[in-house]
Amino acid sequence: MIRFAVIAAIAISTAPAFAQDSKEESCGYQAQVVGAIQQARLDRVSERDVQDHILAQNPEWPAQYNNAIPLMAPWVYEQKRRVLRNESLSDAWTELCLQQ
Repeated sequence: MIRFAVIAAIAISTAPAFAQDSKEESCGYQAQVVGAIQQARLDRVSERDVQDHILAQNPEWPAQYNNAIPLMAPWVYEQKRRVLRNESLSDAWTELCLQQ
């Protein structure tokens, strides 16, 4: 969980463009990014291709959140597939993000 907190803090702090959104909006968009990465992982998209795969689907979040994909992908890809199938990482991300 500590590693998750570190990654969340990095993603949140390295995204100054997110400042134009409210905290709730920003955390929601970040959670959507995490959810898209999680789905890509479940779809067996390789980590090196995940950003291109997600962007090809024209995600609905603002474009500046695309920069968070490479920051968040390693955390998602290190999770066991059992966790990915049974837990919502986007919900966990939202909860932690709102606590920051």
